[in-house]
Amino acid sequence: MARRRMVYEGKAKILYEGPEPGTLIQYFKDDATAFNAQKHDVIDGKGVLNNRISEHIMTALTSIGVPNHFIRRINMREQLIRACEIIPLEVVVRNVAAGSLSKRLGIEEGTPLPRPIIEFYYKDDALGDPMVTEEHIVAFNWASQQDIDDIISLALRVNDFLSGLFTGVGIRLVDFKIECGRIWDGDYQRIIVADEISPDSCRLWDIKTGQKLDKDVFRRDLGSLADAYTEVARRLGILPEGGNGKRGPKLVH
Repeated sequence: MARRRMVYEGKAKILYEGPEPGTLIQYFKDDATAFNAQKHDVIDGKGVLNNRISEHIMTALTSIGVPNHFIRRINMREQLIRACEIIPLEVVVRNVAAGSLSKRLGIEEGTPLPRPIIEFYYKDDALGDPMVTEEHIVAFNWASQQDIDDIISLALRVNDFLSGLFTGVGIRLVDFKIECGRIWDGDYQRIIVADEISPDSCRLWDIKTGQKLDKDVFRRDLGSLADAYTEVARRLGILPEGGNGKRGPKLVH
């Protein structure tokens, strides 16, 4: 196999140069991190599950007209994606109070919010990804006001879709994070959803029991992260019924 050129390595993924201009290969690692990588472990099979779950969601978003970087899955750990200029923001959509929102505002975790709340965080590990306002974003030229409007529109469409998708399989979408990028079609610029959408980037609670099925299992030492992610994949129909992941994820092709 020809040696590939690595473009970028993050905490959970590696990007390699793609086979064609304007493409990248996104490789999903088994690494699990929390608290800005202060807590770290390697969870066997996590990358496989996140690859397939993100593929499932991105494909569905494409089918309803939400633009994103996903092209196709290459294998169990890799996707072919469109290269884009990543906007240095994490876009968080909250439906239920949890995590930092509960801590900042003293709202009891699990409290439904009156409407979805969108927050922006500047992507900088050294600074701890600080929360920023639209004023900061425009002032420091991270994105234009039109970009922000497009990002908010995309984020709300993704929220509507994911809320319905997960409710249909007995899961509450508490909150989630997306990243966005810019692509150019000729002289025309578009904003698209990039990175991934998986239990790494969503808070997912069982509707009946409140059981956490996301990275909070790792953050808070609540049990097996692989089992939680496997349950999400099973409910979405990516794993066969009865698949428990005990011997590694057995995924439907």
